[in-house]
Amino acid sequence: MITPNLCSLNILLADDGSKHSQAAVHLLGDLPLDEESQIKALRVFTPSDTANVWVLEKALEITKEKLEKMGKQVESELVLGHPAEKIIEVAERHDAGMIVIGAKGLRATLGILLGGVVQQVAEHAERPVMVVRAPYAGLKRVLLTADGSEESKQMLHCMGTFPLPSGVEFEVLHIAPPIPSEQEIVQYWPSGLDVSFTVPVEEIKQQIQERAETEEIFGKRVLTEARENLAEQGIKAQIAFLRGDAATEIIQYAEDHDIDLIVSGGRGLGPIRSWILGSVSRKLLHYAPCSVMVVKNKKGDSLGYNRGYVGD
Repeated sequence: MITPNLCSLNILLADDGSKHSQAAVHLLGDLPLDEESQIKALRVFTPSDTANVWVLEKALEITKEKLEKMGKQVESELVLGHPAEKIIEVAERHDAGMIVIGAKGLRATLGILLGGVVQQVAEHAERPVMVVRAPYAGLKRVLLTADGSEESKQMLHCMGTFPLPSGVEFEVLHIAPPIPSEQEIVQYWPSGLDVSFTVPVEEIKQQIQERAETEEIFGKRVLTEARENLAEQGIKAQIAFLRGDAATEIIQYAEDHDIDLIVSGGRGLGPIRSWILGSVSRKLLHYAPCSVMVVKNKKGDSLGYNRGYVGD
Protein backbone atom coordinates (compact mmCIF):
# COMPACT_ATOMS: atom_id res chain seq x y z
CA MET A 1 0.00 0.00 0.00
CA ILE A 2 1.03 3.62 -0.19
CA THR A 3 3.39 4.62 2.61
CA PRO A 4 0.87 5.57 5.35
CA ASN A 5 3.09 7.55 7.72
CA LEU A 6 5.01 10.20 5.85
CA CYS A 7 5.68 12.35 8.90
CA SER A 8 8.27 10.00 10.42
CA LEU A 9 10.18 9.27 7.23
CA ASN A 10 12.89 11.01 5.26
CA ILE A 11 12.09 13.84 2.88
CA LEU A 12 14.15 14.73 -0.17
CA LEU A 13 14.20 18.43 -1.05
CA ALA A 14 15.34 19.11 -4.60
CA ASP A 15 16.95 22.53 -4.21
CA ASP A 16 17.99 24.74 -7.11
CA GLY A 17 17.81 28.21 -5.61
CA SER A 18 14.75 29.33 -7.58
CA LYS A 19 11.95 31.27 -5.90
CA HIS A 20 9.80 28.13 -6.04
CA SER A 21 12.55 26.11 -4.39
CA GLN A 22 12.83 28.76 -1.68
CA ALA A 23 9.07 28.54 -1.20
CA ALA A 24 9.52 24.79 -0.71
CA VAL A 25 12.02 25.48 2.06
CA HIS A 26 9.51 27.69 3.89
CA LEU A 27 6.75 25.11 3.43
CA LEU A 28 8.94 22.39 4.93
CA GLY A 29 9.68 24.71 7.82
CA ASP A 30 5.96 24.88 8.58
CA LEU A 31 5.47 21.10 8.66
CA PRO A 32 5.45 19.62 12.20
CA LEU A 33 7.77 16.76 11.27
CA ASP A 34 8.46 13.85 13.58
CA GLU A 35 11.70 14.27 15.52
CA GLU A 36 13.11 11.27 13.64
CA SER A 37 12.46 12.85 10.25
CA GLN A 38 15.42 14.00 8.24
CA ILE A 39 15.43 16.31 5.25
CA LYS A 40 18.05 15.75 2.60
CA ALA A 41 18.66 18.94 0.63
CA LEU A 42 19.89 17.85 -2.79
CA ARG A 43 21.40 20.03 -5.47
CA VAL A 44 22.18 18.54 -8.88
CA PHE A 45 24.59 20.22 -11.25
CA THR A 46 25.39 19.44 -14.87
CA PRO A 47 28.80 19.50 -16.61
CA SER A 48 28.16 23.06 -17.79
CA ASP A 49 27.90 24.15 -14.13
CA THR A 50 31.24 22.67 -13.10
CA ALA A 51 33.05 25.99 -13.01
CA ASN A 52 30.54 27.31 -10.47
CA VAL A 53 30.46 24.32 -8.12
CA TRP A 54 31.72 26.40 -5.21
CA VAL A 55 28.79 28.80 -5.66
CA LEU A 56 26.35 25.90 -5.69
CA GLU A 57 27.93 24.45 -2.55
CA LYS A 58 27.50 27.77 -0.76
CA ALA A 59 23.88 28.09 -1.89
CA LEU A 60 23.13 24.57 -0.70
CA GLU A 61 24.71 25.30 2.65
CA ILE A 62 22.46 28.36 3.00
CA THR A 63 19.40 26.18 2.37
CA LYS A 64 20.61 23.70 4.98
CA GLU A 65 21.15 26.47 7.53
CA LYS A 66 17.66 27.89 6.91
CA LEU A 67 16.04 24.54 7.61
CA GLU A 68 18.17 23.93 10.67
CA LYS A 69 17.11 27.30 12.08
CA MET A 70 13.53 26.07 11.64
CA GLY A 71 14.35 23.11 13.87
CA LYS A 72 14.71 20.49 11.15
CA GLN A 73 17.28 17.74 10.93
CA VAL A 74 19.06 18.29 7.63
CA GLU A 75 21.89 16.89 5.59
CA SER A 76 22.94 18.14 2.17
CA GLU A 77 24.37 16.60 -0.96
CA LEU A 78 25.70 18.05 -4.20
CA VAL A 79 25.85 15.63 -7.13
CA LEU A 80 26.73 15.72 -10.81
CA GLY A 81 24.30 14.35 -13.37
CA HIS A 82 20.92 14.72 -15.03
CA PRO A 83 18.68 16.52 -12.51
CA ALA A 84 15.56 14.34 -12.73
CA GLU A 85 17.52 11.10 -12.80
CA LYS A 86 19.64 12.07 -9.80
CA ILE A 87 16.67 13.30 -7.77
CA ILE A 88 14.87 10.00 -8.25
CA GLU A 89 18.06 7.99 -7.67
CA VAL A 90 18.91 9.74 -4.41
CA ALA A 91 15.29 9.50 -3.21
CA GLU A 92 15.43 5.75 -3.73
CA ARG A 93 18.86 5.39 -2.15
CA HIS A 94 17.76 7.22 1.00
CA ASP A 95 14.26 5.67 0.99
CA ALA A 96 12.65 9.11 1.02
CA GLY A 97 9.00 9.07 1.99
CA MET A 98 8.37 12.12 -0.18
CA ILE A 99 10.12 14.31 -2.75
CA VAL A 100 9.59 18.06 -2.47
CA ILE A 101 10.49 20.20 -5.47
CA GLY A 102 9.83 23.74 -6.70
CA ALA A 103 7.30 24.12 -9.50
CA LYS A 104 9.76 25.82 -11.84
CA GLY A 105 13.52 25.81 -11.81
CA LEU A 106 15.87 28.67 -12.57
CA ARG A 107 15.84 27.87 -16.28
CA ALA A 108 12.15 27.07 -16.67
CA THR A 109 11.14 30.52 -17.83
CA LEU A 110 8.07 29.25 -19.66
CA GLY A 111 6.64 27.21 -16.81
CA ILE A 112 6.58 23.49 -16.21
CA LEU A 113 7.26 22.16 -19.67
CA LEU A 114 6.35 18.60 -20.67
CA GLY A 115 9.55 16.62 -20.28
CA GLY A 116 11.05 19.12 -17.82
CA VAL A 117 12.66 18.14 -14.54
CA VAL A 118 9.51 18.56 -12.45
CA GLN A 119 7.42 16.64 -14.96
CA GLN A 120 9.93 13.80 -15.13
CA VAL A 121 10.25 13.51 -11.36
CA ALA A 122 6.47 13.49 -10.86
CA GLU A 123 6.08 10.99 -13.68
CA HIS A 124 8.70 8.45 -12.67
CA ALA A 125 9.33 8.76 -8.93
CA GLU A 126 7.72 5.82 -7.12
CA ARG A 127 6.73 7.85 -4.08
CA PRO A 128 4.68 10.98 -3.25
CA VAL A 129 5.89 14.16 -4.91
CA MET A 130 5.01 17.63 -3.64
CA VAL A 131 5.44 20.41 -6.19
CA VAL A 132 5.59 23.80 -4.45
CA ARG A 133 4.61 27.07 -6.10
CA ALA A 134 5.68 30.55 -5.11
CA PRO A 135 4.58 32.77 -3.56
CA TYR A 136 4.08 30.66 -0.45
CA ALA A 137 1.93 32.18 2.29
CA GLY A 138 1.37 29.17 4.53
CA LEU A 139 -0.84 26.09 4.49
CA LYS A 140 -4.32 27.07 5.55
CA ARG A 141 -6.64 25.33 3.09
CA VAL A 142 -6.01 21.88 1.60
CA LEU A 143 -8.09 20.38 -1.21
CA LEU A 144 -8.25 16.59 -1.54
CA THR A 145 -9.53 15.14 -4.81
CA ALA A 146 -11.59 11.96 -4.51
CA ASP A 147 -12.66 9.80 -7.45
CA GLY A 148 -13.33 6.46 -5.80
CA SER A 149 -10.19 4.76 -7.14
CA GLU A 150 -7.93 2.70 -4.90
CA GLU A 151 -5.14 5.28 -5.14
CA SER A 152 -7.58 8.03 -4.18
CA LYS A 153 -8.71 6.03 -1.14
CA GLN A 154 -5.12 5.38 -0.09
CA MET A 155 -4.29 9.07 -0.52
CA LEU A 156 -7.15 9.96 1.84
CA HIS A 157 -5.97 7.34 4.32
CA CYS A 158 -2.42 8.65 4.47
CA MET A 159 -3.59 12.21 5.17
CA GLY A 160 -4.33 11.14 8.74
CA THR A 161 -0.61 10.99 9.48
CA PHE A 162 0.59 13.67 7.10
CA PRO A 163 2.27 16.47 9.10
CA LEU A 164 0.23 19.55 8.30
CA PRO A 165 0.14 22.62 10.58
CA SER A 166 -2.69 22.82 13.10
CA GLY A 167 -5.78 24.69 12.02
CA VAL A 168 -5.65 23.56 8.38
CA GLU A 169 -9.08 23.41 6.73
CA PHE A 170 -9.76 20.39 4.53
CA GLU A 171 -12.08 20.18 1.56
CA VAL A 172 -12.81 17.09 -0.52
CA LEU A 173 -13.90 17.48 -4.13
CA HIS A 174 -15.40 14.96 -6.55
CA ILE A 175 -15.86 15.83 -10.22
CA ALA A 176 -18.44 13.96 -12.29
CA PRO A 177 -18.27 14.02 -16.09
CA PRO A 178 -20.17 16.81 -17.86
CA ILE A 179 -23.69 15.98 -19.01
CA PRO A 180 -23.78 16.03 -22.83
CA SER A 181 -26.47 18.19 -24.34
CA GLU A 182 -29.06 16.90 -26.77
CA GLN A 183 -27.37 18.89 -29.54
CA GLU A 184 -23.99 17.30 -28.81
CA ILE A 185 -25.50 13.81 -29.07
CA VAL A 186 -27.49 14.53 -32.22
CA GLN A 187 -24.57 16.01 -34.14
CA TYR A 188 -22.70 12.71 -33.88
CA TRP A 189 -25.69 10.57 -34.83
CA PRO A 190 -25.44 8.82 -38.25
CA SER A 191 -26.99 10.87 -41.00
CA GLY A 192 -27.21 10.87 -44.77
CA LEU A 193 -29.30 9.44 -47.56
CA ASP A 194 -28.56 5.85 -46.56
CA VAL A 195 -29.85 6.33 -42.99
CA SER A 196 -33.49 5.25 -42.87
CA PHE A 197 -34.23 6.07 -39.24
CA THR A 198 -34.54 9.23 -37.20
CA VAL A 199 -32.66 10.23 -34.09
CA PRO A 200 -34.42 8.76 -31.00
CA VAL A 201 -34.29 12.05 -29.09
CA GLU A 202 -36.51 11.03 -26.18
CA GLU A 203 -34.65 7.77 -25.69
CA ILE A 204 -31.34 9.64 -25.68
CA LYS A 205 -32.67 12.13 -23.13
CA GLN A 206 -33.75 9.28 -20.87
CA GLN A 207 -30.36 7.57 -21.13
CA ILE A 208 -28.51 10.82 -20.37
CA GLN A 209 -30.70 11.46 -17.33
CA GLU A 210 -30.22 7.93 -16.00
CA ARG A 211 -26.46 8.13 -16.46
CA ALA A 212 -26.31 11.51 -14.74
CA GLU A 213 -28.30 10.20 -11.78
CA THR A 214 -26.00 7.17 -11.48
CA GLU A 215 -22.91 9.37 -11.60
CA GLU A 216 -24.32 11.68 -8.94
CA ILE A 217 -25.17 8.79 -6.63
CA PHE A 218 -21.67 7.38 -7.09
CA GLY A 219 -19.97 10.75 -6.57
CA LYS A 220 -21.87 11.57 -3.41
CA ARG A 221 -21.16 8.12 -2.02
CA VAL A 222 -17.45 8.66 -2.73
CA LEU A 223 -17.58 11.99 -0.90
CA THR A 224 -19.47 10.60 2.07
CA GLU A 225 -17.00 7.72 2.42
CA ALA A 226 -14.10 10.15 2.10
CA ARG A 227 -15.48 12.40 4.83
CA GLU A 228 -16.05 9.39 7.11
CA ASN A 229 -12.54 8.08 6.37
CA LEU A 230 -11.00 11.42 7.31
CA ALA A 231 -13.23 11.79 10.40
CA GLU A 232 -11.93 8.45 11.69
CA GLN A 233 -8.45 9.97 11.46
CA GLY A 234 -9.47 13.09 13.34
CA ILE A 235 -9.86 15.30 10.27
CA LYS A 236 -13.00 17.32 9.73
CA ALA A 237 -13.61 18.05 6.06
CA GLN A 238 -16.14 19.83 3.89
CA ILE A 239 -17.26 18.05 0.72
CA ALA A 240 -18.25 19.34 -2.72
CA PHE A 241 -19.69 17.72 -5.85
CA LEU A 242 -19.18 19.32 -9.26
CA ARG A 243 -19.49 18.41 -12.93
CA GLY A 244 -17.18 19.15 -15.81
CA ASP A 245 -13.66 18.48 -17.00
CA ALA A 246 -11.92 17.20 -13.86
CA ALA A 247 -8.68 19.19 -14.08
CA THR A 248 -10.44 22.39 -15.15
CA GLU A 249 -12.96 22.19 -12.30
CA ILE A 250 -10.30 21.39 -9.68
CA ILE A 251 -8.15 24.32 -10.81
CA GLN A 252 -11.10 26.72 -10.82
CA TYR A 253 -12.22 25.50 -7.39
CA ALA A 254 -8.73 26.03 -6.03
CA GLU A 255 -8.71 29.59 -7.37
CA ASP A 256 -12.19 30.40 -6.04
CA HIS A 257 -11.53 28.96 -2.55
CA ASP A 258 -7.96 30.18 -1.97
CA ILE A 259 -6.57 26.65 -1.77
CA ASP A 260 -2.92 26.40 -0.72
CA LEU A 261 -2.34 22.72 -1.54
CA ILE A 262 -4.10 20.24 -3.81
CA VAL A 263 -3.57 16.56 -2.98
CA SER A 264 -4.32 13.99 -5.64
CA GLY A 265 -3.81 10.27 -6.20
CA GLY A 266 -1.31 9.55 -8.94
CA ARG A 267 -3.82 7.73 -11.09
CA GLY A 268 -7.56 7.41 -11.01
CA LEU A 269 -10.47 5.91 -12.89
CA GLY A 270 -9.66 7.06 -16.43
CA PRO A 271 -9.21 4.88 -19.54
CA ILE A 272 -5.46 4.96 -20.19
CA ARG A 273 -3.84 1.98 -18.43
CA SER A 274 -0.27 2.60 -19.58
CA TRP A 275 0.20 5.99 -17.91
CA ILE A 276 2.15 6.02 -14.67
CA LEU A 277 0.86 9.50 -13.91
CA GLY A 278 -2.77 10.21 -14.78
CA SER A 279 -3.88 12.98 -17.10
CA VAL A 280 -5.60 14.96 -14.34
CA SER A 281 -2.47 14.93 -12.18
CA ARG A 282 -0.43 16.08 -15.19
CA LYS A 283 -2.72 19.03 -15.79
CA LEU A 284 -2.70 20.01 -12.12
CA LEU A 285 1.10 20.07 -12.14
CA HIS A 286 1.05 22.33 -15.19
CA TYR A 287 -1.76 24.73 -14.38
CA ALA A 288 -2.83 24.66 -10.71
CA PRO A 289 -2.57 28.07 -9.01
CA CYS A 290 -1.09 26.53 -5.86
CA SER A 291 1.17 23.73 -4.68
CA VAL A 292 0.25 20.17 -5.66
CA MET A 293 1.04 16.84 -4.03
CA VAL A 294 0.67 13.66 -6.04
CA VAL A 295 0.51 10.58 -3.82
CA LYS A 296 1.86 7.49 -5.55
CA ASN A 297 2.76 4.02 -4.33
CA LYS A 298 6.22 2.52 -4.39
CA LYS A 299 7.04 -0.17 -6.91
CA GLY A 300 6.08 -3.59 -5.63
CA ASP A 301 3.46 -2.30 -3.19
CA SER A 302 -0.02 -3.75 -3.18
CA LEU A 303 -1.25 -1.15 -5.66
CA GLY A 304 1.67 -1.95 -7.99
CA TYR A 305 1.80 -0.50 -11.48
CA ASN A 306 1.48 -3.91 -13.15
CA ARG A 307 -1.90 -4.79 -11.70
CA GLY A 308 -3.90 -2.95 -14.34
CA TYR A 309 -5.03 0.12 -12.40
CA VAL A 310 -6.04 2.81 -14.80
CA GLY A 311 -4.99 6.39 -15.34
CA ASP A 312 -7.16 9.29 -14.27
